[in-house]
Amino acid sequence: MDLVARLRAVVPAEHVLDDPDVVETYLQDHAEWAPYAQAVAVVRPRSTEEVQAVVRLAAEHRVPVVPRGAGTGLSGGANAIEGCIVIAFEAMNQVLEINRAERFAVVRPGVVNDDLRAECAVHDLWYPPDPASAQWSTIGGNVATNAGGLCCVKYGVTRDYVLGLEVVTGRGEVVRLGRRTAKGVAGYDLCGLMVGSEGTLGIITEITVRLRPKRLAERTIAGYFDSVVAAGEAVSAVSVSGVVPSALELVDRHCLEAVDAWKNMGLSTEANVVLLGRVDTPGQAGEDEATTMLRCFEAAGATWAAVSSDEQEAEALFDARRLAYPALERLGPVLTEDVCVPKALVPEMLARIEKTAAEHDTLIANIAHAGDGNLHPLLITPIGDEDAKRRAQAAFEDIISDAIELGGTVTGEHGIGLLKRAGLGREVSPAVLDMHRAVKAALDPLNILNPGKIFT
Repeated sequence: MDLVARLRAVVPAEHVLDDPDVVETYLQDHAEWAPYAQAVAVVRPRSTEEVQAVVRLAAEHRVPVVPRGAGTGLSGGANAIEGCIVIAFEAMNQVLEINRAERFAVVRPGVVNDDLRAECAVHDLWYPPDPASAQWSTIGGNVATNAGGLCCVKYGVTRDYVLGLEVVTGRGEVVRLGRRTAKGVAGYDLCGLMVGSEGTLGIITEITVRLRPKRLAERTIAGYFDSVVAAGEAVSAVSVSGVVPSALELVDRHCLEAVDAWKNMGLSTEANVVLLGRVDTPGQAGEDEATTMLRCFEAAGATWAAVSSDEQEAEALFDARRLAYPALERLGPVLTEDVCVPKALVPEMLARIEKTAAEHDTLIANIAHAGDGNLHPLLITPIGDEDAKRRAQAAFEDIISDAIELGGTVTGEHGIGLLKRAGLGREVSPAVLDMHRAVKAALDPLNILNPGKIFT
């Protein structure tokens, strides 16, 4: 069977890529050390009908299909499987509708997160989910992993904003799930089930997302700390205070030094750890919240803390947070964790991460959506150092174990993909895993949709 020829018979030939050098660029996401294999071809569809044609052909010949957004994932969820067809969605990047009255947008999966935000702003509307990769990651990929981001501590994650989906099933049927109304409880929440399923239950071809009114102005509170544990204590104090920040981010010295080395921002000369908080409650109530957060920082031992009066300076601090991951990648391979623990246990989890780094002689930098307990330890190894790689992988597993022991989860927003399959098996019971497998078998009976991801 010449699969490439068959693909070119069911979709426009120019939408099918089989040049080995081109295909190579579509085989993996940003998950360090997650395995990947050779795809037969990459299809860049322009319509739902083309996706449906590809899936039907794949179903007929029992060929695996791997959907791919921008490839910014960090769990291996978009990595190619031997002999698969990769469906890459960068050409399906249209904002189809923005409804100001009902506050929703309809988009294709290849729309970049920040591009949707810009379109919404024209209509005085706002799409809140904001992963650190928002400049590059796509809405389809965000939906596939139920991505979060900096403001999810107050405004929720992607699932909270997905109203409806158009999906191509494993049988090659096109179905619509969800609704556009403010309420709706007709049947099971199959739309919600698709969010976070990492392409294993259906191929998403259209997304309807809820929007909010234009975002209010924010006040930024910055604090410098001598240790990540002290910064963690400040996070716990903010939670106890009752203030719900619009963002609360932690960046440690390793990250600050990497950003300084790249962008020369001068932050690492001033602090070992920076904690960045924001509140967007209007009026005096917002001022009171900012003051409360400032006091929480000071009580936890901040060496310096202030409510920023310089908007440009405040934005530069958050830019440093967003630059941390790419800055660290310049130092060597980065294995990224994504654990989430109860907010009160953030200091304990950070202390355990420091202990793990010492025990395994591994450089671990820390960035975190600290306000909701979602920590991103970044394990950095020298290029080509296999012993360092082995130690980092052992540290990775210890961090997962500690998160589960503290009542947390192995992934807050990156997804299971390939890297966290064993961790999922430790977090949930065998009976629950069987429920997952039963859902997969029901919706993808031929097991062609991103097989081998999430669980084996």
